[in-house]
This record gives sequence, structure tokens and C-alpha cells, in this order.
Amino acid sequence: CGQLVCETKVAIVHPDTLTRCAEDEVGEIWVSDPSMAQGYWQRPEATEETFGAYIKDTGEGPFLRTGDLGFLKDGELFINGRLKDLIIIRGTNHYPQDIEWTVQHFNSVFRPDYGAAFSITDEGEEKLVVVQEMERRTGDLDTEKLLGDIRQEIAEEHEIQTHAIVLAKSGTILKTASGKIQRRACRQNFLDGTINTVAVWSENPELVAKFE
Repeated sequence: CGQLVCETKVAIVHPDTLTRCAEDEVGEIWVSDPSMAQGYWQRPEATEETFGAYIKDTGEGPFLRTGDLGFLKDGELFINGRLKDLIIIRGTNHYPQDIEWTVQHFNSVFRPDYGAAFSITDEGEEKLVVVQEMERRTGDLDTEKLLGDIRQEIAEEHEIQTHAIVLAKSGTILKTASGKIQRRACRQNFLDGTINTVAVWSENPELVAKFE
């Protein structure tokens, strides 16, 4: 987050309707700047979509669609996360980092900053999955109680039901070189059943069976 540079124009836009968001409202960050790149080499369609965006209700543009989510407040830009990581279940947006924070801060056996929340399509619906690393030394654990506590915490804090939870061994969650959680890679590992687990729970027994 921070103050905007004078020559940089920033708009917060609804990514679906392409209309401008109100102040304090979270949307996709669009940027216009004289030093901005002109597009992708020999990829005209991708260039137009990413570098040639116009706000639908005002006609302002062109803007670069950054793919980041954020909001403006008192002239400062605050970044919430990536649009591609946004969890949308039954028409409601949920930010994965908020769910991850809830899980990691209610019990010290969970390793901070080493969890991933994402959605999968199961039985024709988008459903929430949480993968959370455990601390290396936790002693004897009642994993069944921990799994139930996670479901309860998420339901109370975010009003959403959890479809599957994986308690993973330390060193499981992948990160980028800059330390960001690789949620899409974690999602793929979950679907493949390749996560090194301590315990697994799901409403769908077929998902649990992948880890047996």
C-alpha cells in the first residue's frame, strides 16, 4: 500500500461489470502511466484485454488490468490479493488470506503463514478447501477435534461451510521465491492426493480416499 505517484492514474474496477468501484470498495486495480509497457509481443488479443481496458460507465482508459485486488482510501492504495485467488461460493466473495489467518491464529499447533485456502468444483458446486501445515513439534494431537474446530472457526468468522481440510506435515506448502503462498500449486497437489498429511477430513469420502 502507499501514496500514488503523481503521473500514475489508478482506478478500482468491478472485474465483472467493468464499472468503477466506490471508495473503500474492493475491486481490481487498473493502472495508467506514461512509462507503462505497450503490450505483449505478437499477442494482439491478450494485449487488448490486459493493456487496453476501458471503464464501462465512464469510458476512461486505456488502463492496464493488473489482476490485483485492492481499494483506495484517502488517496492511498491498499492491496488485498490476487483476483485469480479469490474464492467465490454461492455468489459471495471470500479472500483466501482472511480464511488462512483465521485458521492459523486460533491454535498454536498451526504453522503461521503456511496455509492455503482455495475452492474446488465438487458435485457441480464451488466448495472451500483448506490446507494447513502443522508445527514440527506438537506432541500428541487430537486431530479429529482440530478438524472440527477449524470448521467451526471458519463458519463463525466467515459464514461459509468448509468442504475439506488437510492438516499437512511441515515443509508441504509451496511458496514463491518472494515468499508468497502458491495456492494454485497447492490446489493441484490436493486434487492429485500428493500432500504429505497428518490428517484429512472431507464431506466427500472420495477426496479423503485419495490420501490413503
